[in-house]
Amino acid sequence: MFKKLPGDEAQRLVSTTPDTAVVFRPAVVRTPALLTLLVFIWRTVAGLGRLLWRHPIASAVVAVPGVIWTLYGWPYGLGVVALLVAVPAVWGLVDRGSFRRLVGWRLLAFWRLVWVYRRHWQPVMVVSGLARHLDGRDCLPRLVKVTCTSWADLVEVRMLTGQAVTDWADRTEHLAHGFGAASCRVTVTRAGRLLLTFPRSDPLAVPMSAVPISAAASVGPVEIGRCEDGTPWRLRVHGTHVLVAGATGSGKGSIIWSTVRGLLPAVQAGLVEVWALDPKLMELSFGRDLFGDRYAAEPAACAELLEAAVKVMQERAGRFAGVRRNHIPTADDPFVLVVVDEVAFLTAYQPDKGLRLRISAALATLTTQGRAVGVGVLAALQDPRKDVLSIRNLFPDKIALRLDESEQVDMVLGDGARDRGALADLISPRPEQGAGVAYVRLETSPDPIRVRAAYVSDDDIRDMVAVFGADTLPLPEVA
Repeated sequence: MFKKLPGDEAQRLVSTTPDTAVVFRPAVVRTPALLTLLVFIWRTVAGLGRLLWRHPIASAVVAVPGVIWTLYGWPYGLGVVALLVAVPAVWGLVDRGSFRRLVGWRLLAFWRLVWVYRRHWQPVMVVSGLARHLDGRDCLPRLVKVTCTSWADLVEVRMLTGQAVTDWADRTEHLAHGFGAASCRVTVTRAGRLLLTFPRSDPLAVPMSAVPISAAASVGPVEIGRCEDGTPWRLRVHGTHVLVAGATGSGKGSIIWSTVRGLLPAVQAGLVEVWALDPKLMELSFGRDLFGDRYAAEPAACAELLEAAVKVMQERAGRFAGVRRNHIPTADDPFVLVVVDEVAFLTAYQPDKGLRLRISAALATLTTQGRAVGVGVLAALQDPRKDVLSIRNLFPDKIALRLDESEQVDMVLGDGARDRGALADLISPRPEQGAGVAYVRLETSPDPIRVRAAYVSDDDIRDMVAVFGADTLPLPEVA
Protein backbone atom coordinates (compact mmCIF):
# COMPACT_ATOMS: atom_id res chain seq x y z
CA MET A 1 0.00 0.00 0.00
CA PHE A 2 1.30 3.49 -0.89
CA LYS A 3 0.54 6.62 1.08
CA LYS A 4 0.89 10.01 -0.62
CA LEU A 5 1.76 12.73 1.87
CA PRO A 6 2.96 16.32 1.58
CA GLY A 7 6.61 16.95 2.26
CA ASP A 8 6.10 18.58 5.67
CA GLU A 9 4.03 15.68 6.93
CA ALA A 10 6.68 13.14 5.89
CA GLN A 11 8.93 14.41 8.70
CA ARG A 12 6.24 13.62 11.33
CA LEU A 13 5.34 10.23 9.89
CA VAL A 14 5.34 7.32 12.34
CA SER A 15 4.70 4.01 10.59
CA THR A 16 4.47 0.60 12.17
CA THR A 17 4.29 -1.11 8.82
CA PRO A 18 7.83 -1.96 7.61
CA ASP A 19 6.84 -2.48 3.99
CA THR A 20 5.04 0.82 3.63
CA ALA A 21 6.65 3.06 0.99
CA VAL A 22 6.37 6.81 1.38
CA VAL A 23 6.10 8.75 -1.86
CA PHE A 24 7.01 12.42 -1.69
CA ARG A 25 5.39 14.49 -4.39
CA PRO A 26 6.80 18.06 -4.48
CA ALA A 27 4.51 20.98 -5.09
CA VAL A 28 4.18 22.06 -8.72
CA VAL A 29 4.29 25.76 -9.49
CA ARG A 30 2.95 26.71 -12.90
CA THR A 31 4.88 29.53 -14.58
CA PRO A 32 2.96 31.73 -17.01
CA ALA A 33 3.98 31.27 -20.62
CA LEU A 34 4.58 35.01 -21.04
CA LEU A 35 7.11 35.04 -18.17
CA THR A 36 8.93 32.03 -19.64
CA LEU A 37 9.11 33.74 -23.02
CA LEU A 38 10.46 36.96 -21.46
CA VAL A 39 13.15 35.02 -19.57
CA PHE A 40 14.17 33.22 -22.77
CA ILE A 41 14.38 36.50 -24.72
CA TRP A 42 16.41 38.15 -21.96
CA ARG A 43 18.88 35.27 -21.83
CA THR A 44 19.27 35.33 -25.61
CA VAL A 45 19.92 39.08 -25.70
CA ALA A 46 22.34 38.87 -22.76
CA GLY A 47 24.19 35.98 -24.42
CA LEU A 48 24.56 37.90 -27.68
CA GLY A 49 25.77 40.94 -25.76
CA ARG A 50 28.42 38.90 -23.95
CA LEU A 51 29.50 37.35 -27.25
CA LEU A 52 29.91 40.76 -28.90
CA TRP A 53 31.75 42.16 -25.86
CA ARG A 54 34.15 39.25 -25.43
CA HIS A 55 34.75 38.45 -29.11
CA PRO A 56 34.21 41.63 -31.15
CA ILE A 57 36.59 40.72 -33.99
CA ALA A 58 35.21 37.21 -34.47
CA SER A 59 31.65 38.54 -34.35
CA ALA A 60 32.46 41.20 -36.93
CA VAL A 61 34.08 38.65 -39.26
CA VAL A 62 30.85 36.63 -39.22
CA ALA A 63 28.40 39.54 -39.29
CA VAL A 64 29.92 41.83 -41.94
CA PRO A 65 29.68 39.38 -44.90
CA GLY A 66 26.08 38.61 -43.99
CA VAL A 67 25.12 42.29 -43.86
CA ILE A 68 26.83 43.05 -47.19
CA TRP A 69 25.21 39.99 -48.77
CA THR A 70 21.80 41.23 -47.62
CA LEU A 71 22.29 44.86 -48.71
CA TYR A 72 24.26 44.51 -51.96
CA GLY A 73 23.79 40.94 -53.13
CA TRP A 74 25.69 37.70 -53.04
CA PRO A 75 28.65 38.68 -55.32
CA TYR A 76 29.74 41.41 -52.91
CA GLY A 77 29.22 39.18 -49.90
CA LEU A 78 31.25 36.40 -51.50
CA GLY A 79 33.99 38.91 -52.37
CA VAL A 80 34.21 40.02 -48.74
CA VAL A 81 34.47 36.39 -47.63
CA ALA A 82 37.28 35.77 -50.15
CA LEU A 83 39.06 38.91 -48.92
CA LEU A 84 38.75 37.80 -45.29
CA VAL A 85 40.32 34.47 -46.21
CA ALA A 86 43.04 35.81 -48.53
CA VAL A 87 44.39 38.56 -46.25
CA PRO A 88 45.14 36.28 -43.26
CA ALA A 89 46.60 33.65 -45.60
CA VAL A 90 49.02 36.13 -47.15
CA TRP A 91 49.81 37.60 -43.71
CA GLY A 92 50.59 34.15 -42.36
CA LEU A 93 52.94 33.39 -45.25
CA VAL A 94 54.78 36.72 -45.07
CA ASP A 95 55.11 37.11 -41.29
CA ARG A 96 54.10 33.93 -39.50
CA GLY A 97 55.32 35.11 -36.09
CA SER A 98 53.13 38.21 -35.87
CA PHE A 99 50.17 36.36 -37.40
CA ARG A 100 50.34 33.69 -34.73
CA ARG A 101 50.78 36.22 -31.95
CA LEU A 102 47.94 38.53 -33.00
CA VAL A 103 45.49 36.14 -34.68
CA GLY A 104 46.48 32.48 -34.68
CA TRP A 105 46.75 31.83 -30.97
CA ARG A 106 43.55 33.78 -30.29
CA LEU A 107 41.58 31.72 -32.79
CA LEU A 108 43.04 28.53 -31.34
CA ALA A 109 42.14 29.72 -27.83
CA PHE A 110 38.54 30.35 -28.90
CA TRP A 111 38.32 26.90 -30.47
CA ARG A 112 39.84 25.18 -27.43
CA LEU A 113 37.54 27.12 -25.11
CA VAL A 114 34.42 26.00 -26.95
CA TRP A 115 35.35 22.46 -28.04
CA VAL A 116 37.51 21.22 -25.18
CA TYR A 117 37.08 23.13 -21.94
CA ARG A 118 33.54 24.50 -21.92
CA ARG A 119 32.24 21.30 -23.49
CA HIS A 120 33.77 19.05 -20.80
CA TRP A 121 33.84 21.51 -17.90
CA GLN A 122 30.86 20.24 -15.92
CA PRO A 123 31.59 16.48 -16.08
CA VAL A 124 35.28 16.99 -15.27
CA MET A 125 34.50 19.25 -12.31
CA VAL A 126 31.86 16.86 -10.95
CA VAL A 127 33.88 13.65 -11.39
CA SER A 128 37.08 15.17 -9.98
CA GLY A 129 35.22 16.44 -6.92
CA LEU A 130 35.81 20.14 -7.53
CA ALA A 131 32.11 20.88 -7.96
CA ARG A 132 29.62 20.98 -5.09
CA HIS A 133 25.94 20.05 -4.97
CA LEU A 134 24.04 22.61 -2.91
CA ASP A 135 20.30 23.22 -2.65
CA GLY A 136 19.50 20.87 -5.47
CA ARG A 137 21.93 22.27 -8.04
CA ASP A 138 25.56 21.86 -9.04
CA CYS A 139 27.89 24.72 -8.13
CA LEU A 140 30.81 24.78 -10.56
CA PRO A 141 34.06 26.77 -10.51
CA ARG A 142 33.90 29.46 -13.16
CA LEU A 143 35.87 29.10 -16.37
CA VAL A 144 37.09 32.66 -16.90
CA LYS A 145 39.42 32.66 -19.90
CA VAL A 146 41.58 30.43 -22.10
CA THR A 147 44.84 31.67 -23.60
CA CYS A 148 47.00 29.65 -25.98
CA THR A 149 50.76 29.82 -26.41
CA SER A 150 53.00 27.88 -28.75
CA TRP A 151 53.13 24.91 -26.36
CA ALA A 152 50.30 25.07 -23.80
CA ASP A 153 46.79 26.19 -22.91
CA LEU A 154 46.56 28.64 -20.01
CA VAL A 155 43.15 28.31 -18.36
CA GLU A 156 42.12 30.95 -15.83
CA VAL A 157 39.65 29.69 -13.24
CA ARG A 158 37.71 31.31 -10.42
CA MET A 159 37.44 28.92 -7.49
CA LEU A 160 34.29 28.35 -5.50
CA THR A 161 34.02 30.32 -2.29
CA GLY A 162 35.66 28.27 0.44
CA GLN A 163 37.90 26.22 -1.84
CA ALA A 164 41.68 26.05 -1.29
CA VAL A 165 44.55 25.77 -3.73
CA THR A 166 45.35 22.31 -2.37
CA ASP A 167 41.91 21.11 -3.52
CA TRP A 168 43.06 21.73 -7.09
CA ALA A 169 46.70 20.73 -6.61
CA ASP A 170 45.59 17.29 -5.36
CA ARG A 171 43.57 16.73 -8.54
CA THR A 172 46.01 17.70 -11.26
CA GLU A 173 45.96 14.18 -12.73
CA HIS A 174 42.15 14.23 -12.89
CA LEU A 175 42.22 17.58 -14.68
CA ALA A 176 44.95 16.53 -17.11
CA HIS A 177 43.23 13.34 -18.21
CA GLY A 178 39.81 14.99 -18.19
CA PHE A 179 40.89 17.61 -20.74
CA GLY A 180 43.20 15.32 -22.74
CA ALA A 181 46.54 16.79 -21.66
CA ALA A 182 49.74 15.08 -20.58
CA SER A 183 49.96 17.05 -17.34
CA CYS A 184 48.50 19.98 -15.45
CA ARG A 185 50.13 22.64 -13.30
CA VAL A 186 48.35 24.90 -10.82
CA THR A 187 49.49 28.48 -10.19
CA VAL A 188 47.87 31.12 -7.99
CA THR A 189 47.36 34.41 -9.83
CA ARG A 190 45.44 36.28 -7.14
CA ALA A 191 42.94 35.63 -4.35
CA GLY A 192 40.33 33.16 -5.57
CA ARG A 193 41.87 32.76 -9.04
CA LEU A 194 44.06 30.03 -10.45
CA LEU A 195 45.94 29.50 -13.68
CA LEU A 196 45.90 25.93 -14.99
CA THR A 197 48.61 25.09 -17.50
CA PHE A 198 47.85 22.22 -19.90
CA PRO A 199 50.78 21.46 -22.27
CA ARG A 200 49.78 20.61 -25.86
CA SER A 201 53.31 19.69 -26.92
CA ASP A 202 56.75 19.25 -25.38
CA PRO A 203 59.27 21.89 -26.53
CA LEU A 204 61.95 20.13 -24.47
CA ALA A 205 61.66 16.75 -26.20
CA VAL A 206 64.66 17.43 -28.46
CA PRO A 207 68.14 17.67 -26.85
CA MET A 208 69.83 21.06 -27.01
CA SER A 209 73.45 21.54 -28.01
CA ALA A 210 75.84 23.59 -25.90
CA VAL A 211 75.04 27.29 -25.61
CA PRO A 212 77.61 29.43 -27.46
CA ILE A 213 80.08 31.16 -25.18
CA SER A 214 79.27 34.84 -24.90
CA ALA A 215 81.87 37.46 -25.67
CA ALA A 216 80.79 39.57 -22.69
CA ALA A 217 82.15 38.79 -19.22
CA SER A 218 79.28 38.44 -16.76
CA VAL A 219 78.67 36.69 -13.44
CA GLY A 220 75.15 35.82 -14.47
CA PRO A 221 72.47 34.87 -14.65
CA VAL A 222 74.11 32.32 -16.92
CA GLU A 223 72.23 30.93 -19.91
CA ILE A 224 72.49 27.15 -19.66
CA GLY A 225 69.45 25.83 -21.52
CA ARG A 226 65.84 26.48 -22.42
CA CYS A 227 62.60 26.81 -20.45
CA GLU A 228 59.39 25.07 -21.41
CA ASP A 229 57.89 28.26 -22.81
CA GLY A 230 60.79 28.59 -25.25
CA THR A 231 62.67 31.33 -23.40
CA PRO A 232 66.34 30.87 -22.43
CA TRP A 233 66.98 29.28 -19.05
CA ARG A 234 69.29 31.59 -17.13
CA LEU A 235 70.63 30.21 -13.87
CA ARG A 236 71.57 32.65 -11.14
CA VAL A 237 74.70 31.58 -9.28
CA HIS A 238 75.96 34.90 -7.90
CA GLY A 239 74.18 35.81 -4.69
CA THR A 240 72.67 32.37 -4.07
CA HIS A 241 73.45 28.66 -3.66
CA VAL A 242 72.13 25.97 -6.01
CA LEU A 243 71.40 22.32 -5.24
CA VAL A 244 71.08 19.87 -8.14
CA ALA A 245 69.58 16.43 -7.47
CA GLY A 246 69.03 13.64 -9.95
CA ALA A 247 69.42 9.93 -10.54
CA THR A 248 72.33 8.46 -12.45
CA GLY A 249 72.25 9.57 -16.09
CA SER A 250 69.70 12.32 -15.48
CA GLY A 251 71.99 15.11 -16.70
CA LYS A 252 73.68 16.66 -13.66
CA GLY A 253 76.84 17.08 -15.73
CA SER A 254 74.93 19.14 -18.30
CA ILE A 255 73.95 21.68 -15.65
CA ILE A 256 77.43 21.84 -14.12
CA TRP A 257 79.32 22.16 -17.40
CA SER A 258 76.84 24.60 -18.92
CA THR A 259 77.25 26.82 -15.86
CA VAL A 260 81.04 26.65 -16.02
CA ARG A 261 80.90 27.31 -19.78
CA GLY A 262 78.79 30.42 -19.30
CA LEU A 263 81.16 31.82 -16.67
CA LEU A 264 84.38 31.30 -18.65
CA PRO A 265 84.54 34.86 -20.12
CA ALA A 266 84.17 36.27 -16.59
CA VAL A 267 86.82 33.83 -15.36
CA GLN A 268 89.20 35.01 -18.05
CA ALA A 269 88.48 38.62 -17.09
CA GLY A 270 89.33 37.87 -13.46
CA LEU A 271 85.79 38.48 -12.16
CA VAL A 272 85.03 34.83 -11.31
CA GLU A 273 86.93 31.90 -9.83
CA VAL A 274 85.57 28.36 -10.17
CA TRP A 275 86.71 25.95 -7.45
CA ALA A 276 85.97 22.32 -8.37
CA LEU A 277 85.55 19.32 -6.06
CA ASP A 278 85.37 16.04 -7.96
CA PRO A 279 85.37 13.08 -5.54
CA LYS A 280 84.17 10.68 -8.28
CA LEU A 281 87.15 11.58 -10.52
CA MET A 282 84.91 11.28 -13.57
CA GLU A 283 82.95 14.43 -14.30
CA LEU A 284 85.07 17.51 -13.61
CA SER A 285 88.43 15.83 -14.18
CA PHE A 286 87.79 15.87 -17.93
CA GLY A 287 88.32 19.63 -17.92
CA ARG A 288 90.47 20.07 -14.84
CA ASP A 289 92.84 22.39 -16.71
CA LEU A 290 90.08 24.99 -16.54
CA PHE A 291 90.39 25.11 -12.75
CA GLY A 292 94.15 25.05 -12.26
CA ASP A 293 95.06 24.59 -8.61
CA ARG A 294 91.41 25.10 -7.62
CA TYR A 295 90.70 21.43 -8.32
CA ALA A 296 90.49 18.64 -5.71
CA ALA A 297 89.54 14.98 -5.97
CA GLU A 298 90.86 13.23 -2.86
CA PRO A 299 88.63 13.68 0.24
CA ALA A 300 91.46 15.31 2.20
CA ALA A 301 92.15 17.74 -0.63
CA CYS A 302 88.42 18.48 -0.90
CA ALA A 303 88.30 19.34 2.80
CA GLU A 304 91.31 21.65 2.45
CA LEU A 305 89.82 23.40 -0.58
CA LEU A 306 86.51 23.96 1.22
CA GLU A 307 88.28 25.30 4.29
CA ALA A 308 90.28 27.63 2.04
CA ALA A 309 86.99 28.94 0.62
CA VAL A 310 85.76 29.51 4.17
CA LYS A 311 88.91 31.54 4.91
CA VAL A 312 88.31 33.70 1.83
CA MET A 313 84.71 34.20 2.92
CA GLN A 314 85.65 35.16 6.48
CA GLU A 315 88.40 37.53 5.33
CA ARG A 316 85.94 39.31 3.04
CA ALA A 317 83.30 39.46 5.73
CA GLY A 318 85.77 41.20 8.01
CA ARG A 319 86.60 43.80 5.35
CA PHE A 320 82.99 44.31 4.24
CA ALA A 321 81.55 44.67 7.76
CA GLY A 322 80.04 48.12 8.14
CA VAL A 323 81.12 49.08 4.61
CA ARG A 324 78.88 47.18 2.19
CA ARG A 325 76.08 44.62 2.33
CA ASN A 326 76.25 43.19 -1.19
CA HIS A 327 79.15 41.80 -3.17
CA ILE A 328 80.19 43.39 -6.47
CA PRO A 329 82.66 41.23 -8.44
CA THR A 330 86.00 42.91 -9.07
CA ALA A 331 89.48 41.72 -9.94
CA ASP A 332 90.46 42.10 -6.27
CA ASP A 333 87.31 40.41 -4.92
CA PRO A 334 86.08 38.02 -7.64
CA PHE A 335 82.99 35.89 -7.26
CA VAL A 336 83.98 32.42 -6.06
CA LEU A 337 81.80 29.51 -7.21
CA VAL A 338 82.48 26.26 -5.39
CA VAL A 339 81.29 23.35 -7.57
CA VAL A 340 80.84 20.06 -5.73
CA ASP A 341 80.01 16.99 -7.80
CA GLU A 342 78.39 14.14 -5.82
CA VAL A 343 78.41 15.98 -2.51
CA ALA A 344 76.86 12.94 -0.77
CA PHE A 345 80.13 11.04 -1.08
CA LEU A 346 81.79 13.72 1.04
CA THR A 347 79.03 14.32 3.59
CA ALA A 348 77.50 10.85 4.10
CA TYR A 349 79.50 8.06 2.49
CA GLN A 350 82.98 9.23 3.49
CA PRO A 351 84.41 6.53 5.80
CA ASP A 352 86.76 8.94 7.57
CA LYS A 353 84.60 10.57 10.23
CA GLY A 354 87.05 13.41 10.80
CA LEU A 355 87.05 14.41 7.13
CA ARG A 356 83.29 14.02 6.98
CA LEU A 357 82.80 16.44 9.86
CA ARG A 358 85.28 18.95 8.42
CA ILE A 359 83.58 18.91 5.02
CA SER A 360 80.07 19.17 6.47
CA ALA A 361 81.09 22.07 8.71
CA ALA A 362 82.75 23.93 5.82
CA LEU A 363 79.75 23.47 3.53
CA ALA A 364 77.36 24.60 6.25
CA THR A 365 79.44 27.70 6.84
CA LEU A 366 79.61 28.57 3.15
CA THR A 367 75.88 28.08 2.55
CA THR A 368 74.87 30.16 5.58
CA GLN A 369 77.31 33.06 5.22
CA GLY A 370 78.88 32.95 1.78
CA ARG A 371 76.50 34.51 -0.68
CA ALA A 372 76.57 38.01 0.84
CA VAL A 373 80.35 38.23 0.30
CA GLY A 374 80.45 36.61 -3.13
CA VAL A 375 81.05 32.92 -2.36
CA GLY A 376 78.46 30.57 -3.87
CA VAL A 377 78.02 26.79 -3.85
CA LEU A 378 76.76 24.64 -6.71
CA ALA A 379 76.32 21.11 -5.35
CA ALA A 380 75.07 17.97 -7.10
CA LEU A 381 73.97 14.66 -5.62
CA GLN A 382 71.91 11.55 -6.41
CA ASP A 383 70.27 10.78 -3.06
CA PRO A 384 68.31 13.75 -1.64
CA ARG A 385 67.46 12.23 1.73
CA LYS A 386 67.99 14.34 4.84
CA ASP A 387 70.48 11.94 6.40
CA VAL A 388 72.58 12.15 3.22
CA LEU A 389 72.70 15.95 3.03
CA SER A 390 71.48 17.58 6.21
CA ILE A 391 72.01 21.13 4.87
CA ARG A 392 69.85 20.84 1.75
CA ASN A 393 67.45 23.50 3.08
CA LEU A 394 70.33 26.00 3.10
CA PHE A 395 70.27 26.06 -0.72
CA PRO A 396 67.77 28.77 -1.79
CA ASP A 397 67.51 27.55 -5.40
CA LYS A 398 66.93 23.87 -6.13
CA ILE A 399 66.89 21.81 -9.32
CA ALA A 400 65.28 18.37 -9.55
CA LEU A 401 66.30 16.22 -12.50
CA ARG A 402 64.87 12.73 -12.99
CA LEU A 403 64.25 11.13 -9.58
CA ASP A 404 63.48 7.53 -8.67
CA GLU A 405 60.53 8.11 -6.31
CA SER A 406 57.70 10.62 -6.10
CA GLU A 407 58.51 11.36 -2.46
CA GLN A 408 61.95 12.61 -3.47
CA VAL A 409 60.43 15.50 -5.43
CA ASP A 410 59.24 17.23 -2.26
CA MET A 411 62.54 16.35 -0.56
CA VAL A 412 64.41 18.38 -3.17
CA LEU A 413 62.00 21.15 -4.15
CA GLY A 414 60.06 21.49 -0.91
CA ASP A 415 56.61 20.47 0.33
CA GLY A 416 53.85 20.61 -2.26
CA ALA A 417 56.15 20.93 -5.27
CA ARG A 418 54.90 17.74 -6.90
CA ASP A 419 51.27 18.75 -6.37
CA ARG A 420 52.06 21.97 -8.22
CA GLY A 421 53.23 20.01 -11.26
CA ALA A 422 56.89 19.13 -10.63
CA LEU A 423 56.69 15.54 -11.89
CA ALA A 424 60.41 14.83 -11.72
CA ASP A 425 59.79 11.15 -11.02
CA LEU A 426 58.00 10.82 -14.38
CA ILE A 427 60.83 12.21 -16.54
CA SER A 428 61.82 9.69 -19.20
CA PRO A 429 64.91 7.60 -18.37
CA ARG A 430 65.89 7.55 -22.05
CA PRO A 431 68.85 9.92 -22.52
CA GLU A 432 67.58 11.48 -25.74
CA GLN A 433 64.26 12.33 -24.11
CA GLY A 434 64.96 13.00 -20.44
CA ALA A 435 68.65 13.81 -19.95
CA GLY A 436 68.91 17.39 -18.72
CA VAL A 437 65.14 17.85 -18.24
CA ALA A 438 64.47 19.24 -14.78
CA TYR A 439 62.15 21.25 -12.58
CA VAL A 440 63.50 24.39 -10.92
CA ARG A 441 62.19 25.99 -7.77
CA LEU A 442 63.64 29.40 -7.08
CA GLU A 443 63.87 31.24 -3.81
CA THR A 444 61.58 33.97 -5.14
CA SER A 445 58.75 31.68 -6.28
CA PRO A 446 57.18 28.45 -4.98
CA ASP A 447 55.98 27.43 -8.44
CA PRO A 448 58.28 24.96 -10.25
CA ILE A 449 59.53 25.73 -13.76
CA ARG A 450 60.24 22.97 -16.27
CA VAL A 451 63.55 23.38 -18.10
CA ARG A 452 66.18 21.46 -20.05
CA ALA A 453 69.91 22.00 -19.75
CA ALA A 454 72.05 22.10 -22.87
CA TYR A 455 74.34 19.12 -23.45
CA VAL A 456 78.05 19.96 -23.30
CA SER A 457 79.89 17.21 -25.20
CA ASP A 458 83.45 16.02 -24.72
CA ASP A 459 84.51 17.97 -27.79
CA ASP A 460 82.96 21.12 -26.34
CA ILE A 461 84.95 20.66 -23.12
CA ARG A 462 88.16 20.11 -25.10
CA ASP A 463 87.54 23.34 -26.99
CA MET A 464 86.87 25.14 -23.69
CA VAL A 465 90.17 23.88 -22.27
CA ALA A 466 92.04 24.89 -25.42
CA VAL A 467 90.73 28.47 -25.28
CA PHE A 468 90.28 29.03 -21.54
CA GLY A 469 92.84 26.64 -20.06
CA ALA A 470 94.75 27.31 -16.85
CA ASP A 471 97.62 28.88 -18.79
CA THR A 472 95.36 31.73 -19.92
CA LEU A 473 93.39 32.25 -16.68
CA PRO A 474 94.49 34.64 -13.92
CA LEU A 475 94.10 32.25 -10.99
CA PRO A 476 95.94 33.34 -7.83
CA GLU A 477 97.27 30.91 -5.30
CA VAL A 478 94.93 29.46 -2.66
CA ALA A 479 95.35 31.24 0.67
